[in-house]
Amino acid sequence: MTVTPLRIGILGASRIAENAMIKPATATGHRLVAVAARNPERAEAYAEQHGIERVVGSYTELISDPEVDVVYNALPNSLHGPWNLAAIQAGKHVLTEKPFSSNAVEARAVAESARVSAVTLLEGFHYLFHPVNRRLLDLVRNGTVGEVTRVETVLRMPRPSENDPRWQLALAGGSLMDLGCYGLHASRMLGDACGGAPSVTETRHEQYAPGVDSWFDIELEYPGGATASVVTTMLDEQYHFTFRVFGTNGDVLVHNFLQPDVDDRVSVTVDGRTSVEHLGTKSSYTYQLEALADHLSGVSTLPIGPADAVANMTLIDEAYVHSGLGARPTTIL
Repeated sequence: MTVTPLRIGILGASRIAENAMIKPATATGHRLVAVAARNPERAEAYAEQHGIERVVGSYTELISDPEVDVVYNALPNSLHGPWNLAAIQAGKHVLTEKPFSSNAVEARAVAESARVSAVTLLEGFHYLFHPVNRRLLDLVRNGTVGEVTRVETVLRMPRPSENDPRWQLALAGGSLMDLGCYGLHASRMLGDACGGAPSVTETRHEQYAPGVDSWFDIELEYPGGATASVVTTMLDEQYHFTFRVFGTNGDVLVHNFLQPDVDDRVSVTVDGRTSVEHLGTKSSYTYQLEALADHLSGVSTLPIGPADAVANMTLIDEAYVHSGLGARPTTIL
């Protein structure tokens, strides 16, 4: 079956969109039909720089555009829920940046709207589509490392600028929202090998601004007895993203699970012997866009959907409530 080129509209002239959508779309032959941003001059310069066909005057105009098939939401966190919902109600398919919404209440409302509207809604956990992370999941699920005892994700990045939306509570900021959402998601993906979904047992954090965490550490436990940790910080000097699973027979380590295009190593240790596999430096965002296009063309199904997004936001809320910071403020209800 032939995959039909997507006609994509971008909400927000953001940095993340360059790697997450513009480069993959250009590489795979999909059209970047339109972009909308708060600042029209910035939108015009952005469109010219990245080969986007045209600029529209508002987010509403973009999601209503008859030439747009898929809306890519690259807005600040607090605008994910409202504009995902608006795009769904306009009958568009949606690829949204993580996190899916500000909190689980919003997530459930958006997911229900997608169900009723029968559109595709995908949260951008791009790491899941890359062979390095698929390999880790396969090695765990097929029993290569034995019974799982411990799951560890570490997510460290340099400090964003002072005016970055990630430091603002009203924009649903925080290191858990920006980074920890990946660690919790990766931990949840192993629930089928660990007796079920994990739950939060311990949290530690530090506030950068009232209600906004600069770093956030989480301990979790699975029903089968295995434990997990998610370590995040937005105060490091460099990027560091590891995903590791320990079992009774050995362990498997993905050296850079969010940027496998930078480091595609998977180290597998079984019975004291370590082998290193290289599984390709093609961007995980490109794999994600290809999977979405295949799904919309009827070639294949997606591994996650709105129900997964609700479950992940629920676990994020659980961690925030446990910490005493509380869930991020609701925007759409």
